[in-house]
Amino acid sequence: MTYRLDEIDKRILYHLARDARRTTAREIAAEVDVSPGTIGNRIEKLEEQKIIEGYHATVNYEKAANLLTHLYICNAPSSERERLAREALEVPGVINVRRAMTGRENLHVMAVGKDTKDIGRLSQALTELGLKVEKEGLLEEEYFHPYHPYGPDSDLGQAGKSFMSLAGDAELTELRLLEEAPVVGVTIAEAATDGILSDDVLVVAIERGDSMVTPKGDAEFQCGDIVTLLFRNGIRDGVVKAFGGDVVHR
Repeated sequence: MTYRLDEIDKRILYHLARDARRTTAREIAAEVDVSPGTIGNRIEKLEEQKIIEGYHATVNYEKAANLLTHLYICNAPSSERERLAREALEVPGVINVRRAMTGRENLHVMAVGKDTKDIGRLSQALTELGLKVEKEGLLEEEYFHPYHPYGPDSDLGQAGKSFMSLAGDAELTELRLLEEAPVVGVTIAEAATDGILSDDVLVVAIERGDSMVTPKGDAEFQCGDIVTLLFRNGIRDGVVKAFGGDVVHR
C-alpha cells in the first residue's frame, strides 16, 4: 500500500532536506501547529516507509584537504547500467553515482582526487570497468534547494550552496593555446618536469575541438586547445605566459 503524504509530512521533508542537522522537531511543530511528539512520530513513519532513506553530511573536500571534486559523465549499456553503477561506487575516490533511466550520458560519477594524476587514475579505472567517459570536468559549485511545493511560500527561490567552492586564493582560468605558446607539443608530465607546472598549478581540462582530452601525464598540448588551469595560490603570470597568454575566461 502506497503511503500518502499529507501537508505535515511534506513540511517535514522540506525542512529536513534543507538542513536536517539544525532543524528540530519543535521548530517544525510550531510552524504546522502540532506537538513535537507528533513530528517525531511522523519522521519515524517516513523512515519506515523508506521515504526518508538517510541523512548525509555535505563535505567540502577542497577546504578539508585541498582536494578536487570531479564529475565524469559516462555511457553504460542499458543491460549493465545497474551493475556498473555499483562497481563504480567501489572505485577509491568515487563518492557518488547517479544512474539515469534513458539517454547516452546515463551514468554520472562524482569523485574526489588530489591532483591531475589522481583524476586521470579515476578516469582510467572507470574505463576499465566498461564505462565510456563522454565528458568530464572539475566542479566549482553545487546549488540545491528542497522541493518547493512542500515548503512555505516565503522560502521560494532561496537556494543554498553545497559542498564545494574554490577557497582562499584559488582561481580557475581558461587559456587558448596559440601556435607560439611554449607548451605546444609538450606533455603534462614534461611541463611538470620543466617547472612550468607545479604542485599548486593543475591542469583540470583540455578541450580540443568538440572533444575533451583527459588531462593525464602523457596528454600533449596542441595549438588551439582550450586548457583549464587551477591555480591553488592565485594566478601566476609566468604560467599564463607559457600557455600563450590568451585568456578565454577567468
